[in-house]
Amino acid sequence: TVFRGLDEWLRHRLRTLHLKQWKRGRSMYRELKALGASGTDAKRIASNARRWWRNGYGVLNRALPIAYFERLGVPRLA
Repeated sequence: TVFRGLDEWLRHRLRTLHLKQWKRGRSMYRELKALGASGTDAKRIASNARRWWRNGYGVLNRALPIAYFERLGVPRLA
């Protein structure tokens, strides 16, 4: 549905904004580890620090799942 696609895009955008806010690979690694990501996942994301949109998929979905955004109070559209 339209709302499901919009919800997926919105969460992808929120994940990329988190990465952009952390700016450097070292900061990304530290913050992702603090959020409970595994060392290999955090390292993989931090190694491509300037590719926010591309990093917003795949591994980052495990590090920042939908439950993370629900804890922050972000409403779901679908």
